Amino acid sequence: MDLFQTPSFLKPGDTVQIIAPSGPFIELSNLEKGIEIWHSKGYNMVLSKNWNACHGYLAGTDNQRISDLLEALQNPKCKAIIPLRGGYGSIRLFEQKQLSILLTKYPKWIIGFSDITVLLWKLASIKIRSIHGPVLTTLCDEPNWSIERFFSYIQGFKLPSLKGEGWGGGINQGILLPANLTVATHLLGTPLQPSLKGTILALEDIGEDPYKIDRILTQWRLMGIFHKVHGIVLGSFNQCNTFSKNPSWTVEEVLRDRLSDLNIPIISNLPFGHGKVNAILPVGINVIINGDQGYLDFITH
Repeated sequence: MDLFQTPSFLKPGDTVQIIAPSGPFIELSNLEKGIEIWHSKGYNMVLSKNWNACHGYLAGTDNQRISDLLEALQNPKCKAIIPLRGGYGSIRLFEQKQLSILLTKYPKWIIGFSDITVLLWKLASIKIRSIHGPVLTTLCDEPNWSIERFFSYIQGFKLPSLKGEGWGGGINQGILLPANLTVATHLLGTPLQPSLKGTILALEDIGEDPYKIDRILTQWRLMGIFHKVHGIVLGSFNQCNTFSKNPSWTVEEVLRDRLSDLNIPIISNLPFGHGKVNAILPVGINVIINGDQGYLDFITH
């Protein structure tokens, strides 16, 4: 049974607020292209007050970034929230306890990936759906089918299946929980970690050497997490093969070594993450994973 609360689906004419909860803004061209795509679908786009602030490697001070997020949550005209980009910094916002309260009080779609995993997992911990998908400045890099699929879902239409490479393990069902693997690892054991029991994990990463992926997955194994989940879906692991002259496995070899003995359905090469395609994956939706044929089916919308 789907126990997650679903924010109101959007319709053309709704207002979407743009925030910068992580790294500082660096891509004017992609910002303009992302806004134009949303405009072309009939949505009003509003930039938050501190959208172009910079504070070291952060998009403004903690107070500036949390102020924009709180304002978007409490703004009755705002129906969805989309970050400019990822980077680092979202985790710092949750040192202010008011944020967790307002996320519960004002459930709205939050859309993003990479560092935005922090927000998506916090929402999952309080049983509110969100969307793992392109941030504003990466939306223009998506193929047309991925963009159309996203806007269809955000208006309440059911998603078609996605196809990857099946590793076997049969068929199972669970709650979809996408994440950037490295970011999610730093959330384990914190109040931002949702329940992992009965989930279908959808994991991706970028720029991590194979031995680092090995270390992370070994930590998850030692914590007993993979005994709780009902399946694993792997997206792109972009720039994760080492350029070192030292002996190494490939990232693909590491993933198979650390995951293929779990006796659960696993699919690899699903089109999401930091690769060429970042197809949206709703967080908290019921899915069926077919590890034999490589299909991920979305039961509810």
